[in-house]
Amino acid sequence: MMDDTIRVLRTKEFSRLDAGGHVYLDHTGSALYPESLVRQHADRLLSGVYGNPHSKSPSSEASTQLVEGARARVLEFFNADPAEYEAIFTLNASGGMKLLGESYPFGPGSMFRLTADNHNSVNGIREYASARGGDVRYVPLEKDLRIGEIESALAGADPTASNLFAYPAQSNFSGVKHPLDWIETAHSLGYDVLLDAAAYVPTNRLDLSAVKPEFVAISFYKMFGYPTGVGALIARREALARLRRPWFAGGTVRFVSTQNQISMLYGDAEAFEDGTLNFLDIAAIPVGLDFLDSIGMERIHAHIRELTTYLLERIQSLQHPNGAPLVRIYGPTETEGRGGTVAFNLMDPSGRVIDYEAVEVAASEVGISLRTGCFCNPGAAETSFDLPAGEALRCFRELGENFSIPRFSACLRDKPVGAVRVSLGPCNHEGDIDALCELLRRWEGGSAANAAAVVGGQAATA
Repeated sequence: MMDDTIRVLRTKEFSRLDAGGHVYLDHTGSALYPESLVRQHADRLLSGVYGNPHSKSPSSEASTQLVEGARARVLEFFNADPAEYEAIFTLNASGGMKLLGESYPFGPGSMFRLTADNHNSVNGIREYASARGGDVRYVPLEKDLRIGEIESALAGADPTASNLFAYPAQSNFSGVKHPLDWIETAHSLGYDVLLDAAAYVPTNRLDLSAVKPEFVAISFYKMFGYPTGVGALIARREALARLRRPWFAGGTVRFVSTQNQISMLYGDAEAFEDGTLNFLDIAAIPVGLDFLDSIGMERIHAHIRELTTYLLERIQSLQHPNGAPLVRIYGPTETEGRGGTVAFNLMDPSGRVIDYEAVEVAASEVGISLRTGCFCNPGAAETSFDLPAGEALRCFRELGENFSIPRFSACLRDKPVGAVRVSLGPCNHEGDIDALCELLRRWEGGSAANAAAVVGGQAATA
């Protein structure tokens, strides 16, 4: 299944996996960094002298060149015309979305529409919109965690108001890929578009000459693992000019007066880059993007597609002796229109959900890294677990300060409140999936420890 380039990659760049007996299945949480990226970055730091870029000294100029070179490389990688787009460096994708939320000119008459399938960093923007009198509504999900029709959900916007539509190019919960042509649909209905591309761009090519959202949020560690603490908000210049920052800091202003209490922000990305940038780590970004280009995004995409097909086929074939399925997948059970992120729960022979935390504990014991919970995506989770809105609200209010996931699950009469998530990356191969399935087979027939435990975060009694 692995082509020769990917096979060599595993041996050359990720040999630590096999050497340590690791199976890494959490690429949506973070990609794994290739060895060459760390070495090249370290060599650059060891051979140069780099200082705070807010000066004209030789060390500052050297850092400025690194930062601006990285900025240009980001735009080049996404085929974004520098005359049209700016790249703003942030802490991560969440930091970029917070910048947008606090600066977007919501007001009475504004509409903020977002899909129920969204990371909490996007959900948080609703607080800014509501506080300024905007109308906030979610576009609901269907049972397969897709959205059937978008036009009616976006209808009715006042084109003279500031309206924003936000959605993920790929779900961090289910792996569903939402159509990129929604961008132009939203434009035609009077909206700016925020595209959360954090889960999409690690394994898919995003071409900003072909699709033109106003704002795109990414995290570089999700693309190539290193550095952490650096992301970007890629913004169209005309949209950036309409934002209004409620705060300024060192590095964002051309002029400040304490006597007159006035300030003048920069007119470009610098107005949104608070304080001193993480200039040493930003220098690693071009090396990481070069690494992805050396493999080829199309090759990575094809590899993930094949592995996802194999994963879905393998886990759906698992069943109990009575014929009941062992695995319940949330979202599409086929490869079409989805990425390599798969969320599921294990079921006992009677169809009851097995404690997801028990699965994580067992996985950790055999060196398998996966993730459990709701993955900061409550909308996809609530749809997947069929949580009744009224009951969930009642339990949340009743528990108050005593809230915990086990108590919440018990209050909901043991409905599932979390799942298991595995997500694939370029360094994975069939053996990783085989190891996962070998682990999951421990629960066939309900024989594994905690297999009789029911849902949520409840600890089972053996």
